[in-house]
Amino acid sequence: MTRTSAPVDAPGADAWEGLVTTALLGTDRRTPPGTAPGPDAPLALLDAAAVAAVRRRAGLRPARAAERPQAAPEDARPALPPAAARRLAMLLADRPGPSGGGRRGAAPDLTELLPQWLAVANARGFAPPPQVLPALLDAARGRTDLRPAALEFAGPRALWLARLNPDWRFALRATPGGGAAPPHLEDADRIRQLWQEGLFAERVALLSALRSRDPAAARDLLATTWATERAEDRLMFLDSLREGLGPDDEPFLEQALADRSRNVRATAAELLSALPGSALAARMAVRAEACVAIDHMRSSPPRGTGGEKGPAETPATTPVIAVEAPHECDPGMERDGVVAKAPAGRGERSWWLGQLVEAAPLGTWSRRLGGRTPREIVALPVADGWQGELHAAWCRAAVRQRDPAWSRALLGDPSAPEAGGPGAVSLAERAKLLGTLGAAERAEWVAGFIAAHGLSEAFQLLGVCAVPWAAPLGRAVVDALNIARDAGSYPWSFSGVMGLAERCLDPSEASRLDALLAVPDEPENASPGAGGYWAEAFQRLVTTLRLRAAMAEELGAA
Repeated sequence: MTRTSAPVDAPGADAWEGLVTTALLGTDRRTPPGTAPGPDAPLALLDAAAVAAVRRRAGLRPARAAERPQAAPEDARPALPPAAARRLAMLLADRPGPSGGGRRGAAPDLTELLPQWLAVANARGFAPPPQVLPALLDAARGRTDLRPAALEFAGPRALWLARLNPDWRFALRATPGGGAAPPHLEDADRIRQLWQEGLFAERVALLSALRSRDPAAARDLLATTWATERAEDRLMFLDSLREGLGPDDEPFLEQALADRSRNVRATAAELLSALPGSALAARMAVRAEACVAIDHMRSSPPRGTGGEKGPAETPATTPVIAVEAPHECDPGMERDGVVAKAPAGRGERSWWLGQLVEAAPLGTWSRRLGGRTPREIVALPVADGWQGELHAAWCRAAVRQRDPAWSRALLGDPSAPEAGGPGAVSLAERAKLLGTLGAAERAEWVAGFIAAHGLSEAFQLLGVCAVPWAAPLGRAVVDALNIARDAGSYPWSFSGVMGLAERCLDPSEASRLDALLAVPDEPENASPGAGGYWAEAFQRLVTTLRLRAAMAEELGAA
């Protein structure tokens, strides 16, 4: 028996939602329009849905064709030499192995060579082959440390690609303004428009670019909207004034000391204290001088026979630095950037003292402490246990004011038992002090430190040395590694330094390392298998250095 379905009226366009609701509720509870309840209702519902689907599809109008993307911009830089292009493809194809505690083997880690390759390529001004741009952007996406150099090398075409692929949108964020060049310095109307209407990243980029070319114009531009900016934006904009900071910035920064944001006030005070001739620095000097002075303490005289003091004998005097920390943090101190509340575990008076000394011009202390030089001042004993606090504050002041004479005094002799001088209370302080010295002097000091104290504490100091390492520093590192190997030390304890050497040692040192490639005889108390590990590590170091030399030659670098 053939069942004939009930006639179905084609539903209108608005009936589709009703059919969906009927399907959800079921035909026992609701039937399609024009259909009686019963066994034919489900079939009628399907027929109505089929007719409605055809009508919906047939009624669609063709969409307009999408606008074709604009052509990729030209890159006027010279193309990479063929050998360098092949090397780049190899570096981008390499993937880091799984992280673990096992041996790395003797093969170089190509992923660690990519940053150096990019640095040389950027210095030479080469443009990348277009076909490697996707791999280059993928590499930069996975490594934030790689992004600045990778995007500089990728050039304008990377931004063009980033607008087409959401995975690469980081390139647009990392390049303020989406890569748009800042307006010309003479185009005052365009500068004013971008400053008033641009996105935050565009405004930061504009202010930084303008500051590097015309510090006064950048400061004046910031002043036009300063009062209406958000606190967090004011802080970022104020930080851009570090570039080209000079005496002309003092009036603006003095006004910022009254800002309603504590962070803005603190940053303004820090910038003013970096200007030794500023009024704030003078105020801080007065406060700091009131806390630190020379006290001539009398020492016990030598005794004569029988413990009697001779008639011509007088007690000797020893100059000592006496410290009287502030007893309160008054409103004037707070306005000048002193934070009143001490961190947990710090005494209030020592906290206030450190901030005053840190912000005072370092030239204050020679005048205050009897005309002594920085080295003589640092060598003076400090009474009542204040030496650590006072020297730590001088360290921060030397870094802030970029004063090499005080940095040398606080670092001291690298071979001294205290390893860096009485003021360098930590490796972090030493590294910051070294940053105020020239590259050659920095390398010489760290080389002396390694020769006297070995590599166990030198890793952080090596990180502030210029690359490639100067010859004395490179020799000191290799000699210390060789001593550690001969002593049977745990080889994995030096893996960090060995990794640094692979990236920072001058490639010309490779020939000096050939004698270290053999597996050494292991001392009686050496770690099991240490000799084989050391041989692998030195083999990897030599291979990496020679690979770096080949990379530089391919790029035409000297």
